[in-house]
Amino acid sequence: MDNVDLDVLRRVATWQREGHRVVMGTVTRTWGSAPRPIGSVVAVRDDGSIAGSVSGGCIEDDLIIKARQGELPSDAPALTRYGVSAEEANRFGLPCGGTLELVLEPVTPATRLDELLADLDAGKRVRRELNIASGQVVHTPAKGEDAFEITDTTLISTHGPSWRLLVIGAGQMTQYLAQMARALDYDVIICDPREEYADHWSVPGTTLVRTMPDDTVIEMRPDRHTAVVALTHDPKLDDLALMEALKSDAFYVGAIGSRKNQARRRERLLEFDVSPEQIDRLHGPVGLRIGARTPPEIAVAIIAHMTAERYGFHHVQFEGEGEEEGESASA
Repeated sequence: MDNVDLDVLRRVATWQREGHRVVMGTVTRTWGSAPRPIGSVVAVRDDGSIAGSVSGGCIEDDLIIKARQGELPSDAPALTRYGVSAEEANRFGLPCGGTLELVLEPVTPATRLDELLADLDAGKRVRRELNIASGQVVHTPAKGEDAFEITDTTLISTHGPSWRLLVIGAGQMTQYLAQMARALDYDVIICDPREEYADHWSVPGTTLVRTMPDDTVIEMRPDRHTAVVALTHDPKLDDLALMEALKSDAFYVGAIGSRKNQARRRERLLEFDVSPEQIDRLHGPVGLRIGARTPPEIAVAIIAHMTAERYGFHHVQFEGEGEEEGESASA
């Protein structure tokens, strides 16, 4: 679940407290092209107010009409499909003749929404199991990778942060990077043993640790949902993190610094028994080459590169860039 859908759940809870009847819709299957991924959430209340989206607007419009006419399920969840035919796909704004299936779930005490939000606010990952026949919900701690599954009787979904970002250094650039990463639903951990930086860290929703970077990486055990970015400019700290991160399953490992400094860094890492193949995984200078200069621009370049790697776009670059482009962004 991303932050957009979490905002929808919070809106639903508010509407419920205000006495409105609310129905949540979860995208459970798509065929062909679909505007929103599986697991996306939309909510509509009895007067037609809506939160979230599952299409370009046409499906939402249909849900609004049905809500105002009292035609949405009120006792138990129900499955519905949009875009079964090419004509209907066009009517509901689904591109390329796509089809989209929703579970429409009336929000009741059995939904246990307040409990779910409390767990999410505490940073927990939750496995939610919805009985489609009764609307009863069971929560258990989520383990391993995200689960999303629908059968004739059950909808299973995973909620809470599943992507992690470990940043070495609590400086100004890290503040921008942390804020952007939080907006993209990363669980953000900042590691900085230096008092002069750590004592002033103040980005809400992040975790600050003061342990040594190599110990922090080892304890985190980075997996394929973890990114590690070193931003201190201090080889004594950055290299400690990198020597462990590059040996891990982290999907993204990056370090700030000019190309010359990165070349020297690679030589040092070889002395730490990091293999050439592992060193080749290092993104340094870190971030996409977009001519970034200021700390927030560099943070944009980093988060954009992480996003490209996350979705398998491993060789993103821009036309017309000079050979030294990006040095000032990472120097």
